[in-house]
Amino acid sequence: MDTLSSPLPTQSDTAIISAEDRTYRKVILRILPVLLLCYMAAYLDRVNIGFAKLDMLNDLQFSNTVYALGASIFFWGYFLFEVPSNLLMHRFGARFWIARIMWSWALVSVAVAFTVPLAKFFHLESSTMFYVLRFLLGICEAGFFPGVILYLNYWFPTHRQSRVMSGFLMAMPISLTLGGVLSGWLMNSMQGVHGMAGWQWMLIIEGIPSLIMGAVVLCCLADNIDSAKWLSASEKTMLKANLQTDNTGKASSLRDVFLNPRVWLLVLILLTFNTGFYGLAFWMPSIIKSAGISNSLHIGLLTAIPYTVAVIAMTLNARHSNRTGERRMHAAIPAFIGGVGLILSAYFAANLTLSVLFLSVAASGILSLMPIFWTLPGTVLSGVAAAAGIGMINAIGNLSGFTGSMITAVAENLTGNINNGTYVLAVCLLVSGGLILTIPKSMLGKSAE
Repeated sequence: MDTLSSPLPTQSDTAIISAEDRTYRKVILRILPVLLLCYMAAYLDRVNIGFAKLDMLNDLQFSNTVYALGASIFFWGYFLFEVPSNLLMHRFGARFWIARIMWSWALVSVAVAFTVPLAKFFHLESSTMFYVLRFLLGICEAGFFPGVILYLNYWFPTHRQSRVMSGFLMAMPISLTLGGVLSGWLMNSMQGVHGMAGWQWMLIIEGIPSLIMGAVVLCCLADNIDSAKWLSASEKTMLKANLQTDNTGKASSLRDVFLNPRVWLLVLILLTFNTGFYGLAFWMPSIIKSAGISNSLHIGLLTAIPYTVAVIAMTLNARHSNRTGERRMHAAIPAFIGGVGLILSAYFAANLTLSVLFLSVAASGILSLMPIFWTLPGTVLSGVAAAAGIGMINAIGNLSGFTGSMITAVAENLTGNINNGTYVLAVCLLVSGGLILTIPKSMLGKSAE
């Protein structure tokens, strides 16, 4: 378009845009800090099993295969209850449902610390009790992440979501960074206190933030725009009008979700890149330990490095994508970088410095992709279709938690080297990057044309 023929924005247009930006900033400041803290608590409870493994296997006499199955069985419960959970949230409201999720998963996460006494009480093998608790944890947490993605779609049109998503998803690397240090410190300092192991205290103490944040959600969040008492009538009208315009032409029925090929493309992308991510998250402490680091606190400090770097990379990538309006390459390139980073981290596994450097590259690539990806379901779905579709995409995609954790365990059993599974995880990321490049331009907004 000839820029000389384009009308310049009037003072009135500028005032409207400024008022709109102020309103969205107000919404972000109100809801994003709460959601970020909730996700930090969620991720702490989800991946601290990777640290518990360092001592738990000896205490409970579990093999790596038992651990891998227990770590991954979480995702079967997650898979089965993801879509129903999102539909129930759409019906009963986000505030109550998110709080319910947080309280239930916190209690089950704490119960994992008492696997042996619970197994004796129910007359089960310790390994069986471990599997049951991990499966229940998946059921309890099901719906939290897609519920939050759906909740953000209640407030923000698609073109405003990448920056908000990056702010929310920043909780993931932050929790992995702080969680690694906290988990390592708790396991060292609480060992033997009141006759319990350090990993037991870690699971108990790290369940407390989720109980607290469940109460915060009830007090601080609004279910939707209409119920937000902190918005004026004119602000509510503007936000709802923007959503109505943004939802025009999107799929809105359950039938459209299951028959839409674009939804299934998103499922495949999530399935492949999450395999790489969960493999990295579950096994990074063990990978670093295999390089010769035995102290739990030192392992925690070293795992913090890749995720600290990833926070910076994810923020910069999301901001650049938001500023330019481009999404395909901002998602595909990080996937390729993540794959190459994993390959090099495995190749240089004997060199701790190079291994951590390339793990940082891998984590940066994987996490930079995530906020861009999660803006895409909202370009296709709205209403109840968004509730079911986002739940389905996340449910099937998170079966990669099973594949990601099992790939590394199987590779170690077959070859005797934990790092060989990392090559397979890397290939999954490279495949994900290729799939992203096939996304139709119509899913990426006007900027992609």
